[in-house]
This record gives sequence, structure tokens and C-alpha cells, in this order.
Amino acid sequence: MFPAMRILTGLQPSGKLHVGNYFGAMEPAVRLQEKGEAFYFIANYHAMNTVKNPAELRGYTREVAIDFLACGLDPEHAVFFLQSAVPEVNELAWILSTVCPVSQLEKAHSYKDKIAHGFSPSHGLFAYPVLMAADILLYDSNQVPVGKDQKQHLEITRDLAGKINEAYGEGTLVVPEPIIRESAAVVPGLDGQKMSKSYGNTLPLFADPAEVKKIIMKKLVTDATPLEDPKPKENSTLLALYRLMASDADVATMEADFDRGGIGYGDFKKRLLEAYLERFEPMRARREELLTDPGYVDEVLAKGAEKARAAAAPVIDRVRRAVGLA
Repeated sequence: MFPAMRILTGLQPSGKLHVGNYFGAMEPAVRLQEKGEAFYFIANYHAMNTVKNPAELRGYTREVAIDFLACGLDPEHAVFFLQSAVPEVNELAWILSTVCPVSQLEKAHSYKDKIAHGFSPSHGLFAYPVLMAADILLYDSNQVPVGKDQKQHLEITRDLAGKINEAYGEGTLVVPEPIIRESAAVVPGLDGQKMSKSYGNTLPLFADPAEVKKIIMKKLVTDATPLEDPKPKENSTLLALYRLMASDADVATMEADFDRGGIGYGDFKKRLLEAYLERFEPMRARREELLTDPGYVDEVLAKGAEKARAAAAPVIDRVRRAVGLA
């Protein structure tokens, strides 16, 4: 009745993608696409909570599609589509909302964090976990790659699926399991907080190298340890980012240099820049190719939407029958 292994992940087009998006979601998704039936979507409904300009939303959506393909998403092995191309997700979100306690949403860390950072407490922001649950449950997903910061939302998804099954019959919805990549579940931003477009602390994924150099050299926060002294490795944002991009041997060398002292943070930042440029150069080249063939991107998304709706149809039909709407 259900797929043996269906993997799902989504990415918001709420701004230009950054290395936190890559290591937290895109790289794990690319590695998983050959291990099961992979569904990857661009979460443009979710992005409406923060992007209010229609032209910007369309532009960011397009960029995410190109960037994800450039980073290795293979449409021959994954279903790639726009969230808004499958309107059934909104019907399922409403059905889930009828069993979702308000208290559960009030406890959501993401909602409280966004409000603390000045976001307007809209219903869309408040109900974000319910729509996220619908994104997952609509395709009978049973494996969902998430960072530590999204683990609570998946717990809400599992709880809502359980409530539907308890109320309307076991097997109405698949209860998914998380895939958490502990080593890079939360990527630090330039200021040491979680890297997020909302916080303005991101390292761009595909910016001009000169711009990236300026960001790393000027905006990456370090402490005031004198050049001649050993540098603290614990809670070092610079070192944490370098570990994600550099080889094990180069990381070991930097860690030894941190311990020895006599080298300033400017030198370490240059090493980070070199590791960044080397890591993402093949993807930059692929992205340039995709920019010259916009019809290919359109075709990939159209075919993905068709496949996604075909997968969603039996699920929403099953749920509608179970709850009495059909």
C-alpha cells in the first residue's frame, strides 16, 4: 500500500541560498536521492510568510530551482516540483488543523524565535508546522531529512498523523521517521548563531568570489585573541565552517595551528575562502550551464509537478474518505 522508502525534503525560496541551506538540506538530499523514492520541493507557500513582494518570490523560486539542480539534484532520480503546483497540500493542511491543539503550535520553537526577531505573528507563521506536516504526509513520506532545528516540526507531523489515525483509522496516514545529520544539522552563521536569511548572517552559496571574500574577511566574527596566542577551538564559527568545506588533512592542520598560536585570524579566513571556492567551483560551473537553458528548468519542474500530483491523489482520496468528505 505504501512505498518501501519515500524520502522528502523542501527548501524555502525566501532569499538567496547560503551554505547553511547546502550543508543542512541540499547535500543530504542529493546523497539520499538514489537510496529511495525522493520527493524534493520548493516551499513557496511557506516563503510567503517572509517574502511579500511577488516579483521577489518568483525570482527566489527560480533561483532555488537552478541552485538545487546545480548542486546535484538529478531529476532522473528525484521528483522535483513547486509546492504551489500541488494545491492538495492546502486541503490536507486544513484537515490536519482540525485535530491540532493550539497549545502545540504555541510551543513551536520556530514561531517563538521568529516573533522574538520581530516577525509579525500572522496565522501563516503560527500554522507553519501544520502546512509542513501536510507537505510530508501528502506523499506518504516515511523518511524526512531534517536539521536539529526542524526536529520539533517533524515531531508535530508525527503527532498529527497519529491523531488522524486514531480518530479515523490506522493507516490513514503514514507516520514518518526523521533522518538527522548530527555533524552538520545546524550550520553556524557569520555571527555564531544558526545561519539564517532571517538573521542576516549568511555566507552565500553562489555569490561572486570577490563578494564572498569581502563577507568572510569583514563580517565573520572572531574573538580578540592576540596573534601570538593559541586560538580557542571550542565555539569557533570560523573553524566550524572550515570543517564543513575542507579536507580532513587541512582541518587537522588548521586545528593544530589554532593550538600552536602565532597565526592571526586573517590567515585562517583566507584558508576558509580557499576551501569555499574549491568546494563549490564544480557547482558554480553547472549553474552557469543551467542559466543558459531556462527551458530545461521549466521542463523539470513541470514533470515533477505531474508526478507529485499523481502521488498525492491517492493519499488525499484516502484521507477524504476516512474523514467523511467523500
